[in-house]
Amino acid sequence: MDCVFCKIANGLIKSSIVFEDSDTVAFLDISPLTKGHTLVVPKKHYENIHEIPYNELESLIRKVKLLSDSIKASLKADGINIFQNNGRAAGQVVFHIHFHVVPRYNGDHLDMANWKRISYSDENEKNSIASKIRNKVNEIII
Repeated sequence: MDCVFCKIANGLIKSSIVFEDSDTVAFLDISPLTKGHTLVVPKKHYENIHEIPYNELESLIRKVKLLSDSIKASLKADGINIFQNNGRAAGQVVFHIHFHVVPRYNGDHLDMANWKRISYSDENEKNSIASKIRNKVNEIII
């Protein structure tokens, strides 16, 4: 077991736990974007969103909402960012699925609203990509 989040979930590494039940642990990020930045992690190891079963993901996202509501209220945050990265190209650093719950404050230093945007070359490209996604959804649908 070389996964740092598995070690935290099993009590092998000390962390600032804010919530724990039989399936999930939530703890303060050791390198937070803002004070109160919390990671919500299933205790069972899955590398990313593509590996976790739907029913376990449904349970996990309920905990994300619980933590989001609790963080916003207790820290009097003006807003909350919730994000989850999958794969190195998407910025995933710890390869154990987890959600970031980041309290936000008017005037804080984060500027996630100004990501560089791109454009499709034309409507045909846009429609082709939409069609590929729709077709795959219809194949996978649970």
